[in-house]
Formats: sequence, structure tokens, C-alpha cells
Amino acid sequence: MSLPTHSLDHLLDANRRWSESVRAKDPQFFERLAAQQTPELLWIGCSDSRVPANQIVGLAPGEVFVHRNVGNVVAQGDLNGQSVLQFAVDVLKVRHVIVCGHYGCGGVLAALEERSLGLVDGWIRHIREVRTRHAGLLGTLLNREQVVARLCELNVLEQVTHVATSDAVRRAWQQGQELSVHGWIYDIHDGRLRDLGLSLSRAEDLEPARRAALAQGGRA
Repeated sequence: MSLPTHSLDHLLDANRRWSESVRAKDPQFFERLAAQQTPELLWIGCSDSRVPANQIVGLAPGEVFVHRNVGNVVAQGDLNGQSVLQFAVDVLKVRHVIVCGHYGCGGVLAALEERSLGLVDGWIRHIREVRTRHAGLLGTLLNREQVVARLCELNVLEQVTHVATSDAVRRAWQQGQELSVHGWIYDIHDGRLRDLGLSLSRAEDLEPARRAALAQGGRA
């Protein structure tokens, strides 16, 4: 759908229709939503417009706390991302953190192509580090399509590791808080999510679970 050059009234109209349809089905929906935020999930995903968190898992507003950035990266020095993670774990008491990447990720492609895109280059370096760390594995693949797909998967596994070793999650596990971390990937071509086999609910499971997830291979 092409957007009008000067007006976004059609979006405001669509919002009004959506709001009215929700109220018609559930008159108290927005009142409940305004009263309290109690999501059980924190979704850390890519900013890609084709991967809307709530929609692809079939959940309503208020059920998923969402953080998105280019390449679904969890960086220790990212104050924004670490603040979202800490708030979700310490304040909202989410029970699950899902890191979800997607095949065909532009951030992963940029990390492979070694071309300058401007300011985002400093962010993409986190994915380039994943590529370098797994250069041996990626070098065994037969073609570029397989390399791109596998690096998308490896990037998710790396970011799950970063979540699991973050201060907020380690502290939660030490205190006995019920919390699990998961690595998923989304395929834009068929709209399906895939579990990458790395799910953690305590710190001591990280290394064996990570090795097992890496060993099981991927779509490539």
C-alpha cells in the first residue's frame, strides 16, 4: 500500500475502526488494558516491518512486552536494550524472554557484505563478531543462501547467550525467579516460527544447551 504524500488520515481512520471493532467484541478491553500491564513475555526481535511480534504469535495488545532493533541484537553496552530487559525481568516479572530473528535479515546481510551503510555500521559490528566467531562453521556451507540462513540462526543463539549472561537474568535466577530464555527464528516466506533448540531456565544449563543447539545444525 502506497502512503499519501501529505496526509496520514487513512491511518487515523483505520485506528478508529480497529478501536470500535475491539470494543464491539469486548467492551471492557481498553479499560482492563489501561489499568495494568501484565505481560508474561518479553520479545526481543528485529525492527524489520515484516515481523510484527504480537501478530505472528496471535496475541493481543498487553500480552507481549517488545523490544526491537536492527538484527535483534542484545549488546551489553546498549543502555536502551539492557533497560528494557531489566524492567521486564525485575518489574514486570515476565516468565519468558524470546529472542526472535528471521531469515533474510538485512542486518545479517550487511554483516556479510562488508559495505558501509552509515551510522548503523557501528551496530552491525555485533553481528560481524558472530560471523567471525563462527567462520569455520560457515565456511563448510555450500552456497551463499545457506551462509545467510545459518548466520541468521547463529546470531539468535549468540543473543540468547547475551540475555542469559545479563545482570538482570543472572540475578533473577539466583533469586529463584521463574524465568526462561528462548531462541526462535521466523521464516517470512511461510509465516512460521521455529525453535532453535536453545531454551534456558538456569545459568548452569547455558554451555551444554548452547553446544547442543549449535550441533543440531539449522535450516541450511
